[in-house]
Amino acid sequence: MTIYVVDTNFFIQAHRLNYPFDVVTSFWNKVKKLAAEGKIISIDKVKKEIYGDKESEKDDETDKTVKKDDELTIWCKNNLPKDFFKDTSVLSKYYEQVVNWTLTKKGHYLPKAISEFLEADEADAWLVTYALEDKANRIIVTQEISNPQKRNEIKIPDVCNDFDIKYVNTIGLFRQLGESF
Repeated sequence: MTIYVVDTNFFIQAHRLNYPFDVVTSFWNKVKKLAAEGKIISIDKVKKEIYGDKESEKDDETDKTVKKDDELTIWCKNNLPKDFFKDTSVLSKYYEQVVNWTLTKKGHYLPKAISEFLEADEADAWLVTYALEDKANRIIVTQEISNPQKRNEIKIPDVCNDFDIKYVNTIGLFRQLGESF
């Protein structure tokens, strides 16, 4: 079965730009349904980027500092299955392939682009890693656009192209699944 592995920007751009919660509830209902059916999933690094280190505030009743979740984090916590974000810690063999690919590109990408792509908490390299483990059945969903000439940032589609991993954007996901909202 084909599984769509969604990037952080799938959620953030939908929430902030294209499908706000208060206007396009049908989009979010569809995301919830596809997640419940196991057709879309994501990885632990994306969860960390979404949930992240939220701004803290002091609770007047308990006098303790608590994390303040934003609207997207709250929606994810309340609507996505508990096993939606998959563990990537067991994929070191595949991550090594992604690291090696990145290091062979030193002549093209700037050092900052390489270090950002390989940063421990950065999701992009791990999304590729997760898809690489079963590239026949996993498709990455990202809003990034291929730009192989770009030197200051490594784009997911450019890595996918070299590894023969399929990727689509949000609308492509819905078209491939035959879904509308």
